[in-house]
Amino acid sequence: MIKQEEVYRIGRLGKAHGVHGEVTFHFDDDVFDRTDADYLVLEVDGILVPFFIEEYRFRSDNTALLKLEGVDNQERARELTNVDVYFPRHLAETLDDDAPLTYAFLVGFTIVDAATGREVGTIESVDESTMNILFCLEDGTLIPAAEELIEGIDQKKKEISLQLPEGILEL
Repeated sequence: MIKQEEVYRIGRLGKAHGVHGEVTFHFDDDVFDRTDADYLVLEVDGILVPFFIEEYRFRSDNTALLKLEGVDNQERARELTNVDVYFPRHLAETLDDDAPLTYAFLVGFTIVDAATGREVGTIESVDESTMNILFCLEDGTLIPAAEELIEGIDQKKKEISLQLPEGILEL
């Protein structure tokens, strides 16, 4: 059984496309194209289920048409409309060290204050709705996710060392 901490959300399926089971895939992270991933994980009725990828083709920078194994008609594709799509963390961790990490991958990481070494909290989600991207911590605290504040990322420990702006934790 796939556990939530083993995956991270990379997008959502949209409408069925055509009659052969293709579905529109709106993604925030193209990691599936940058790795040798054979499958994606879909949340179906609250359960994380792997679906093997038969093929995909890009329609834009954040949309692809996706053909999944076992989804062979329009009716089956419609059943997957608005289903969240996840990617296995262990496959994302095999990317080259030069490959950029996405904000979505960092969900579940612990933020550590670079100045004090103190743990601040765990990232529950990332708000990318404005130009000022924010890490949303489990306790509701919002921390700027600006690249210039990131001192380091330890993937093995699942920690991000941040140079926090003065007074940010007192707000």
